[in-house]
Amino acid sequence: MSKLRVLALVHRHLVPPETIDEGTDITAAPWRTEYDVVSTLTGMGHEVKVLPVHDDLGDIRRASQEWKPHVAFNLLEGFDDIVIFDQNVVSHLELLKLPYTGCNPRGLVLARDKSLSKKLLAYHRIPVPEFDVVRMGRPVRRPKRLAFPLIVKSLTQEASIGISQASVVDSDEKLKERVAFIHESIGTAAIVEQYVEGRELYVGILGNQALQALPVWELLFTNMPEGSRRIATDRVKWSVKYQKKYGIDSGQATLDAGVAEKIQHVCKRAFRALELSGYARIDLRLEESGRVWVLEANPNPQIAKGEDFAASAAVTGLSYETVLQRILNLGMRWQPESVA
Repeated sequence: MSKLRVLALVHRHLVPPETIDEGTDITAAPWRTEYDVVSTLTGMGHEVKVLPVHDDLGDIRRASQEWKPHVAFNLLEGFDDIVIFDQNVVSHLELLKLPYTGCNPRGLVLARDKSLSKKLLAYHRIPVPEFDVVRMGRPVRRPKRLAFPLIVKSLTQEASIGISQASVVDSDEKLKERVAFIHESIGTAAIVEQYVEGRELYVGILGNQALQALPVWELLFTNMPEGSRRIATDRVKWSVKYQKKYGIDSGQATLDAGVAEKIQHVCKRAFRALELSGYARIDLRLEESGRVWVLEANPNPQIAKGEDFAASAAVTGLSYETVLQRILNLGMRWQPESVA
């Protein structure tokens, strides 16, 4: 394995410490992913330079010209605190002719807009829930094809931002209230989609052209209050206290081999339909009847050590070091003109 100069692009408020005390639990640390990636790559022998980024692309250009990295490890989820600007940073890296990890700009754009991605997936006959979009300043008019219950989300925000038990609505009055919440509190358009009762599944994908689907992973709800919806809310994903209280965990889904293979195949099709690259996570729901629905694709998902993506890779025998090296290699091999 050749040793690389890796420029780690991180948000300025997520610069990881160079060292931590032995035995320190960093599970809830906001810079957990950044620390895991930087410390692991360094331990593998790569030369890693951490670059805090906020609102100046010039910092990236100067680091590229002066340090001459072989590849940028992109851990940014936006630019200048604007989430949808993440694709612009990657476009800048392409203009600098600096290889980078993770998804290309086109894939980020297509996956970010949940309505656009659903239209593309539906065109490729990949099953997605019925939906409608309510733009800011527009009245809520529920199409007849959308029957309750419905779930209301931000059109562009990820990481379950704005999702709670109240996101699932069963009346027009509650629908209007939740759309107003998204508009006013999150500041984006709202997507209203058919709520699918079933199991919450995830599949990690690694690759550019040749794809590897990791084992199907499931979000498990073992002690939820009666009547609660089994959905990945903000607290389910990010509150360790809430997870412990209600027995929320994740692990490899118990499925018949044929069902698992079918789900992995669907996820590969979704990855290609949205022109993703590098690595991604596809989110799905599995009905009791066995029908699978693709909810959305998440380019550049959480890759902290022990989290779902890395844990599912470990089931196949891929160590955390191997996963990061694969991500680096995929970034080095990506050719921007391949999607032109």
